[in-house]
Order: sequence, then structure tokens, then C-alpha cells
Amino acid sequence: MPKTAKASCCPAPRRKPSPLAPAARYRARAEIVKALAHPTRLMIVDKLAGGECCVCELRDLAGSDLSTVSRHLALLQKAGIISGEKRGLFVYYSLCCPCLSGFFGCVENVLKRRATTMAEHL
Repeated sequence: MPKTAKASCCPAPRRKPSPLAPAARYRARAEIVKALAHPTRLMIVDKLAGGECCVCELRDLAGSDLSTVSRHLALLQKAGIISGEKRGLFVYYSLCCPCLSGFFGCVENVLKRRATTMAEHL
């Protein structure tokens, strides 16, 4: 008996044609995902989804020293995920792409589905 297609957990995104060749596009996507692939960086991005923050707020949130948080911020900035603006003695960071909140929502849907599947197999 064939399985019926499940409804998608996330709406299909509208995609513009990429100027990159397929292999280069996937490498570029992988770089973005790698930049997000750390709990501290995910926490920073999630916090910035609520609005800009001073580096000292992000340091306190992460519970790490300033140099460690600065390395995480530099990686996110290099990937084009966040931007920083120096004001006086402090740097304030903000998200370049607020649509990442939608990505986090999709990740949460996957986690819920995985938990449900695991519970059904117990």
C-alpha cells in the first residue's frame, strides 16, 4: 500500500534563480549552514531576531568571555548573517536576514516530528 504524502510543515519558499552553478550554490549554502552550526551562534541569532543587541548583552547571554563571543560574531558576520555597527565604545549587532526566524520555526517542526516518531517507537 503506497504511503500518502504528508502535508509540508513549512510553506514552499519563493525561489529566485541563482546566478551560481548548482555545485557552487550548494557550497555557498553549506557555508551559511556551517556558520549557524553551533549552539552559541544559534542562541545569538535567535536573540538578534528580537532586535539589535550590544556585544556585551550577547556575551552575557552566551556566558562566555568576550573573545569567544567575538569569534562567533565574526564568523556570523563573514557569512553575511549579521552586521555590526560601532557606536562609541560598543558594537551593536543585528540580523541581516530576519527570515532566519522562519528557518528556526522549521527546525522546531522537525524536532517535534522527531520526538513524536521516537515516542511512537517506544
